[in-house]
Amino acid sequence: MLCHLCASTITLYILWTTMAQVSGQEDKEKTTALKDLLSRIDLDELMKKDEPPFTFPKTLEEFEYAFDENGQLRHINTGERFVFNAREDLHRWNQKRYEALGEIITQYVYKLLEDQCKLKKEVIPVDASDGEPTSFIYMSTDALTNPSKLLILIQGSGVVRAGQWARRLIINQDLNSGTQIPFIERAMEDGYGVMVLNPNENFFEKEKPAKFSPIPSPTEPTDEPAEKRERKDDKEGKKKKEFYEKYRNPQKETETERIPIRGSGSSEEHVLYVWDHFVSKALAKNVFIVAHSYGGLSFVELINQRENQVKNKVCAVALTDSSHNIWLQDTSKGTQDWMHQNCQNWVSSPEPLDTPLDSMLPDCPRLSAGTERHELTSWMSFRSIFKFFSEALKAKEDEEQEETSNTVTTRSSSHKNKHQDL
Repeated sequence: MLCHLCASTITLYILWTTMAQVSGQEDKEKTTALKDLLSRIDLDELMKKDEPPFTFPKTLEEFEYAFDENGQLRHINTGERFVFNAREDLHRWNQKRYEALGEIITQYVYKLLEDQCKLKKEVIPVDASDGEPTSFIYMSTDALTNPSKLLILIQGSGVVRAGQWARRLIINQDLNSGTQIPFIERAMEDGYGVMVLNPNENFFEKEKPAKFSPIPSPTEPTDEPAEKRERKDDKEGKKKKEFYEKYRNPQKETETERIPIRGSGSSEEHVLYVWDHFVSKALAKNVFIVAHSYGGLSFVELINQRENQVKNKVCAVALTDSSHNIWLQDTSKGTQDWMHQNCQNWVSSPEPLDTPLDSMLPDCPRLSAGTERHELTSWMSFRSIFKFFSEALKAKEDEEQEETSNTVTTRSSSHKNKHQDL
């Protein structure tokens, strides 16, 4: 009897231990699955649940927006400005919608450059082969043949393309403040040839083929046949994926591969390429440059690379809130002195327009652009820039005339002396 009782106790103990081990194993598996789940879910992903598809209109008309007679973007039906938060609590979708509108704006500005400003598109690289990724710039018909003046426009970094200073201004303010069109039209009225650069068109984006990436699951050694184990793994993977999709349902964005455009892989490279293949070959005796933000850095890199050419050909440079740094860009003392004489930088400031400001670096004088908004500095200093160009050209012409006069006087005096000797 005692032996039978002992045997029963031992059996119960073994059963209890086995159950505890099984329970522990299940808890461990649940914990592992929970950690796996939490590692795959973040707040952004949760916000993507029930997100509308990224399918947006392809034209301004389909967006139900149009530019009015003042160049302001307005809703066709309500007359209201563009509304970013078209759908509450869907920031990513609103941002994608804004970007889709921005792409339409880019094409709209291109059309204005061609139809309104009568500029022509020049493809680069100039010797591009069939199928090679290309970019382009815009030029007036006399850009290379104008013997007197040539204006070059360089925007900052980001999504802006040829003809734009700031997409945000085009959408939320007006075309005059956000595009380079007022600069182009004023320059052409004043007898300049014009080149509009495109320093942010650096890559050709090629769509990658879709690929399936199954969610990995931990595997442990087993004596099951391989075929049975594969069916089991597939079933568990499908269940796990369905479990995840209950909590996250992100829209898959198209993956693209970026192929650099030769000669335009960066803003600096683009500006250098355009100088070598277009500006250096232009007949204009006097080149003028307007460079905004990162465009100023690209200009400084240009003068570092082509110092003598730039100093001989460029008459004046107007920078607007330039991000250049002569120390970090290792600019020579001679170039710094040249910039001090031939460049001015209109920067964001609460001071009135054209108020002289302390120069942080020993390069070009800094003036207030009359605004604290970085993206508005080019437009706010528009008239001051052309006044600066006119004064710089007059000073150069006066200096050349004085040198010519001195040369003639010297020759006349020399001839008179020779005649007296005879």
